[in-house]
Amino acid sequence: MPINTLQTATIFMQQLDLVAIQSALTGWMDANAGQVKYNGGAEVKIPKMALQGMANYDRNNGYTKGAIALEYETRKMTQDRGRLFTLDAMDVDETNFVATASRAMGEFTREFVVPEIDAYRLSKLISTAMDFEDGKNAVYGYVPEEKTILKEIKKGIAAIRDAGYNGKLIIHMTSAAKLELEMALSGKITSVSFSQGGIDTEVPAVDKCPIIETPQNRMYSAITLYDGESEGQEEGGYVKGSTAKEANFIILPQITPIAITKQDVMRIFDPLTNQKANGWQMDYRRFHDLWILDNKQNSIYVNLKDAKDE
Repeated sequence: MPINTLQTATIFMQQLDLVAIQSALTGWMDANAGQVKYNGGAEVKIPKMALQGMANYDRNNGYTKGAIALEYETRKMTQDRGRLFTLDAMDVDETNFVATASRAMGEFTREFVVPEIDAYRLSKLISTAMDFEDGKNAVYGYVPEEKTILKEIKKGIAAIRDAGYNGKLIIHMTSAAKLELEMALSGKITSVSFSQGGIDTEVPAVDKCPIIETPQNRMYSAITLYDGESEGQEEGGYVKGSTAKEANFIILPQITPIAITKQDVMRIFDPLTNQKANGWQMDYRRFHDLWILDNKQNSIYVNLKDAKDE
């Protein structure tokens, strides 16, 4: 009996979206998209609210009138990525297609999709901090070491607090920097509960700010995306940008980044429908992007291993 390919595609889409959010080290950023309007495609509408400050109260005339301006700003997801995969009909039949395809697409999501989404998001955060007021919130040329790592982290936390952000802060940190921190706080490092994609975990913390250990190859100030077709780019994915800097850690409020990742309708064609080959064809496509509102540009702090360009 033929598999209902439309139903299968829908199940895959839901599961792979869940995998992407839970597996991504930046998956916590998707929670900030709760008020974003998304109706499919590449465009989203982000709410922007402007208020006025306190005014004097007059005992005769009462309150001074204030204004609230709420508008939705249309943004476009610039990251439109995808791949076409084929499972040969001789290698998989109708009875085990779902299991085989699920395993293959799950691995694809974890090994390639999630790291690229992480690297793209973090590169935008790093570059934003580097560009803010000529690098006011960026420290360059620091090689993590046991004696100074805690002080460097606390300097970053203080900078964000002084900018007026008193809520929860998140720290993305490389393994090398985290190792030095663990040596500095041997037996004394604290932990906090951190929730992402509906899963609660215990992670290390400094001043109650959770630390997310992040691979160095996702902590670049810029990445180059391979198109999958050009010579030398057939493997797809991403690499470090030619002029990119490597970050040791990033500190930012939990409310700062607005991130969205959406898988477009996944299409699955059975061997009889597929006109290109005698096999199952799966078309995978994902839109994603990250935005930082203008009034939160000052809320990101980055510590970089590389020296500043002269």
